Amino acid sequence: MRRLFISRAAQATRVTVKPAVLSVDDTGLASPLYRAVWRWHFFAGLICLPFLTLMAVTGALYLFNIEIESIVYRDLYYVTPASHATSLSPEQIVAKAVSPTDKPIRYVPPTGPDRSAEVGVSRQGQQLSVYLDPYTGRKLGELKDSSKLMQVVKQLHSLTIAGRLANYWIEIVAGWAIVLVVTGVFLWWPRGRTGGLVTVRSEPAKRLWWRDLHAVTGVFAAAVILFLAVTGMPWSAFWGQQFGALTNRLGIGLPVYVWGKTPQSTIPMSAQGTVPWTLSQATVPLSTATPTPSPIGLNQAVAQFAQLGLSSGYRINLPSDAQGVYTAMLFPQDVRQERVVHLDQYSGRPLIDVSYADYGIAGKATEWGVSLHTGKQFGRINQLIMLAGCLAIIALAVTSLVMWWKRRPKGQLGAPTRQPGKRIATTALGIAIALGLLYPLLGASMLVAASIEYLIALRGLAADH
Repeated sequence: MRRLFISRAAQATRVTVKPAVLSVDDTGLASPLYRAVWRWHFFAGLICLPFLTLMAVTGALYLFNIEIESIVYRDLYYVTPASHATSLSPEQIVAKAVSPTDKPIRYVPPTGPDRSAEVGVSRQGQQLSVYLDPYTGRKLGELKDSSKLMQVVKQLHSLTIAGRLANYWIEIVAGWAIVLVVTGVFLWWPRGRTGGLVTVRSEPAKRLWWRDLHAVTGVFAAAVILFLAVTGMPWSAFWGQQFGALTNRLGIGLPVYVWGKTPQSTIPMSAQGTVPWTLSQATVPLSTATPTPSPIGLNQAVAQFAQLGLSSGYRINLPSDAQGVYTAMLFPQDVRQERVVHLDQYSGRPLIDVSYADYGIAGKATEWGVSLHTGKQFGRINQLIMLAGCLAIIALAVTSLVMWWKRRPKGQLGAPTRQPGKRIATTALGIAIALGLLYPLLGASMLVAASIEYLIALRGLAADH
């Protein structure tokens, strides 16, 4: 009898203590749906936050790519203006840049009287940028294109530095960032609470302080983080390619009539370096040789681009062979002034002249998203808003790590426990399915995660029996 009494007393103690623990850990919100969402939020963060942190750091740096490189490469980018001297012609500058084994592939005119000229060359399978004083032709130095600081930052940001497979993973991470935002806002939702919504309670020594800081930071930055994740998708290896092909077929990306007027090569525009996203899947047009072919030369091509009204700041890709073209690409701060012009290398005739106004509705929307994502469209204010989003992601990673460390049982992962047999609400399931259909790689990874969750549940049921 005494043993039975002790057993019943222990059971009663467990019944009263368990809700108290949940009240502390879950701030009184221990519904099956809440716990399921919290569990998915936890594991999504565990998997993705290291990569999201990398993307946030590199993205923050790239927002200020012009300012940073202007400081780092000042000796290459700037010259002392010559008061009475005139600049050398483009062809003279290119001639002074190349060595006997070099092949010139690109020319970038000076953007101001105190700026250098840039000549891109292909040398033993590598592409380099040679910088010259446009007044004297003196070489200021050269950089391997793939080793430029912001090119490395850009490759780290997309993980293309580790190969195409890693770029697929970044696409999955970006998809899970959307899941983190949606589930995070769900967990933050007041549900009758008044504390920890827009203010931080307690003190840094307590987990509650870190929990509130995490929640408040996340809800204030949710819109920017969601925007960064969605607008980053067009660059992704799988979704971006499929989305671009679909919008072009529908005529809402790059309408066929814009690009289909002249003979086309098999060389994609994306092979010519940085190009507008909407044009990345188009191919480079071909020059048509006359019976006695005589190329117009770079000097005349530059004059022709000026006559067509291209403003300062464009780069020119040079013809790669007898059928190649002169291609000028202009990427101004205002995306509406974006422009790409291809010239026949023999006649100097514009084969294709495409601007932002020629894009379809999806192309225009995507170009706006890309411009805002990179902090270009509205200058400093745009940079600072995107920077705030990047810093928020870093803060969320730090606070989540500290919060987890403070709540986890010693020697255990400390993941939110699941409630076997409880179904997730139809709304939550519908949102998950919709996201999975919109972003297939995310959907595939969600199926994998759900399968693992199901197997864990089966294992738990088997252990109970």
